[in-house]
Amino acid sequence: MKRIALFSGAAFLALAVTALYYGAPALFKQPLLSLNRTLSGMEEKTVEAAMHTIHYLDSGNSRSDKHTPIVLLHGIFAEKDHWVDFARPLTHQHRVIAPDFPGFGESTRRDDQAYDYAAHTERLAKLLDALGLERVHLAGNSMGGTIAALFAAQHPERVASVAFIGAPHGIRSPRPSTMDRLIDAGQRPLVAHDAAAFAAMMALVFEKRPFLPYPILQASEQDALRNAASNQRLWDAQLKDRYLLEQHLGKLAPLPTLALWGQSDRVFDVSGLQPLQRLLPRAHAQTLPGIGHLPMMEAPADTAQRYGQFLQTLATTTPVALAPQEFK
Repeated sequence: MKRIALFSGAAFLALAVTALYYGAPALFKQPLLSLNRTLSGMEEKTVEAAMHTIHYLDSGNSRSDKHTPIVLLHGIFAEKDHWVDFARPLTHQHRVIAPDFPGFGESTRRDDQAYDYAAHTERLAKLLDALGLERVHLAGNSMGGTIAALFAAQHPERVASVAFIGAPHGIRSPRPSTMDRLIDAGQRPLVAHDAAAFAAMMALVFEKRPFLPYPILQASEQDALRNAASNQRLWDAQLKDRYLLEQHLGKLAPLPTLALWGQSDRVFDVSGLQPLQRLLPRAHAQTLPGIGHLPMMEAPADTAQRYGQFLQTLATTTPVALAPQEFK
C-alpha cells in the first residue's frame, strides 16, 4: 500500500507539473534558458552602451589569451539565446559573447532612436568599447551578418574574421526567395500580428525545425505579437537598405571570411552565394544541405564544427590589414 501511495503521489506531481508547464509556461521560461546557458558555460550580463541597456551572454574571461574573443550577432527579431547551442563547443577555448542587439530581445528599444544599419554599426563599436574588446571574430546571422561585415569594413583593425552563419541580409540573389516574393507583393513576412502569421514565419525561417520547449516557443510568440507595431518600424528601416551589403561586400576581400548558407533557405535563396563568391573570391563558402535560414539552431553542432575548423585555419594564416572604409 505504501508503494501504491508513493506511486500515486509521484503521478499526481507529474500531472501537476505538466499542467503548469502548459498552463503557466512563463514560470518555466527562465529556468529553461538558465539551464541551457549553464550547459554552454555562458552567463547573462548587462552593460550600458549606445544609450541602451544591453543584455548579453558571456562565457567569461578565463580563456587562453592566445584566442581572440568571438562575438555572435543575431538576426532581425531574433535574440542572444539562439546562439547558445552553437556556442557550446566553442566556449572551451574561446571567450564567446552573444548580445541582444539594441532594439531586440531583452535589450532596450527606444522610440526616439533609429534602428537602421548605420545606427547598428555605430552601436556595435560602442558595445565592444564598453566590454573592453579591442579585436574580435565577428559571426552573424542575417541582419547580424550584415552588421558584422559593415563594421569590419569601417573598423578593420578590430576584426580578425567575419563569418556569415546563415545567409546575410542585403544580397540580391539571382533566383528570388520565397520571402522576396512576399516582400514584392507588399507583405512583411517576419512581422507577426497574430498566431497564424507567427506560425507562417516559423515555417519560413526553418527547414529543419529544432526542438523548442513549449514555454520558450510560447514566450517567443507572445513577444512577437506584443511588439508587432514596433517591429514594423524596424522592418521598414531595414527594408530601405534591402541590398546594402552587396554594395560593400567587396571591401572585405582581404579579410578571412566564412559563408555558411542553408541550401533550403526560403528567406534568402542559396543562389545568393553566386554574387557573394564573385565579390569575395577568397571566402570559404559552403552550402548546408537540408538547412534553412537559421543553421545555428537547426544544426548547431555541425555548424559550430565548420566554424571551428575555419578559425583553426586562421592560426596558420598571416592577417592582412584592411583600410578603413566609409558607407552610407
